Amino acid sequence: MKDKKKARKAPAAGNAAKSKRGAVKSRQIGDTIFVRDFVVDCNVGVYAEEQGVTQKVRFTVEARLARDVFSVEDEMAEVPSYADIIDIIVELARGGHIKLVETFAERIADRVLADDRIVAVRVMLEKLERGPLRGVEIIRPATRDAAREFARG
Repeated sequence: MKDKKKARKAPAAGNAAKSKRGAVKSRQIGDTIFVRDFVVDCNVGVYAEEQGVTQKVRFTVEARLARDVFSVEDEMAEVPSYADIIDIIVELARGGHIKLVETFAERIADRVLADDRIVAVRVMLEKLERGPLRGVEIIRPATRDAAREFARG
């Protein structure tokens, strides 16, 4: 009985791999995972009034996956998780004062791109307090192709 079950699973796995190869050929860009409008209290800012206090910062992070990264078997392990992006933001926000939002964005981008399945990332930070809405947006890797993929170039 066990041998029959194994024999049935093997063709299914082969079909899944074949199906994925076909899907990869038809894709010109990879999928995107994202976290939008995530607001966190942060110790960020270079000005005296920003030292020793927190302020609300809104984060939007979009991570472009490689063309061959997508789920076939409906398993989380097949794709990067937006929960990982949230964890990165929270960990950095709790890690102490950061002077520049640009530095904060770079650190997020570096950590997200540490996952080899992610080929590009767009990070936007917006300070929501102490004056007009302001912040930074970066795309890494900083290439024209990556900017085009995020419709920014």
